[in-house]
Amino acid sequence: MADEQLFEALPEQEKPQAEARGAPRLRVPERSQIAMQVAALDDLISEDHPVRSVWAFVDGLDLSALHEAIKAREGQPGHPPAAPQLMLALWLWATVDGVGSARELDRLCRDHVVYRWLCGGVSMNYHSLSTFRIAHMAVLERLLAQGVASMVEAGLVSLDTLAQDGLRVRAGAGASSFRRRARLGELHAAAQTRVERLRAEVETDPAAGDRVRRAARERGARERAARIAAAQERMKELDAERERREKTNKKQVAKQKEPRASTTDADARVMKMANGGWRPAYNMQIISTPEYQVIVAVDIDTSGSDRGLAQTGIETVHAEGYEPANYLVDGGFTKNDDIEWAHANDIKMWCPAGQTKHGTDPYAPKKDDGVGVADWRQRMQNADGRTFYRLRAEHECINAHARRMGLRQLSLRGKIKARIHLLWFAVAHNLMRFFALHAKAQAAA
Repeated sequence: MADEQLFEALPEQEKPQAEARGAPRLRVPERSQIAMQVAALDDLISEDHPVRSVWAFVDGLDLSALHEAIKAREGQPGHPPAAPQLMLALWLWATVDGVGSARELDRLCRDHVVYRWLCGGVSMNYHSLSTFRIAHMAVLERLLAQGVASMVEAGLVSLDTLAQDGLRVRAGAGASSFRRRARLGELHAAAQTRVERLRAEVETDPAAGDRVRRAARERGARERAARIAAAQERMKELDAERERREKTNKKQVAKQKEPRASTTDADARVMKMANGGWRPAYNMQIISTPEYQVIVAVDIDTSGSDRGLAQTGIETVHAEGYEPANYLVDGGFTKNDDIEWAHANDIKMWCPAGQTKHGTDPYAPKKDDGVGVADWRQRMQNADGRTFYRLRAEHECINAHARRMGLRQLSLRGKIKARIHLLWFAVAHNLMRFFALHAKAQAAA
């Protein structure tokens, strides 16, 4: 009450009025507006973009063998193909970029500025890109060997210590495409019958347009029959392998079901993947210098285990002319016969031992140990040896790069094409490693 008497004489206060606000001013896209942009393709890519280094590398290669195979010549008819340097640079950069499809690369050549810069106005189509990708395995093998040799000569890497690891990559075959021997025989007979029927229809059909369509159907049926025949041949190999395993482990083999082969990718085999699942896949073997993360050699295996593949890897390295003193592998490769063989060839094989059934020390000497196995047990039991073996973990970075660069599932079918895909990755990976090691050496100098 006292407050009302105290302030009753004050004048009423007017509430301040907010200033009137207009509509917000925004920048909106105006795609119908005509604008002139004068710029060369070379101005759209920065001077330090990695794609320029890739092109400089490819442009300096001797690709005379690829030029000799070109049929289009001066003074003769024929549409000129894209330059081999361009095709090689496109696939190398696509591999670095994680692009594994010819159709996707064709689209990028039209829409992406980096790929447009590489093309430089040359039109592309997915068929030519796909054909070039799988047609030059010998060139890729030569590029891989020459790249490693050049880095060794420049003092960027050392091949005294090598590491090998298997990378399981899903195949293009579906899990439902695997059939047993009896079913493969039925499918092959049905495919042959269809091919003969379609061939007869093509020969007797008077309509030219329909004849082309029927010829395409016949070609598809013929290709399917060939894939089924390849699966039958693969089945013979699996049966022979089963017979070999029966000699050493008859009880375990008796529990297994009859082997199966895929009607879409006969070389693929169902393997246990890193996530615990079972998928059709290829076991890609990568041999590298773990300290420098440079790939030295690659190979493809269709077995689901790495056991016994160390000797094959060392033989591959020797065939390339490399003489490592140390060879690092994981526990999946451990095999006493391989350790003895490597020791006989003056190579120290480093690998962990498996756990024993009775929980005893796996590195304890045994009566039947050879000289190489005894030396291996002593090395791996030593603290300095375990410290040196940790270098093998550096190889896992290459596996991570492989996943990032598209080695998750293959779009190509067959062991040979899978090897080509792996070679593209190896060459592209080594190219980027060369740039990094060269820059590091220059900074140190």
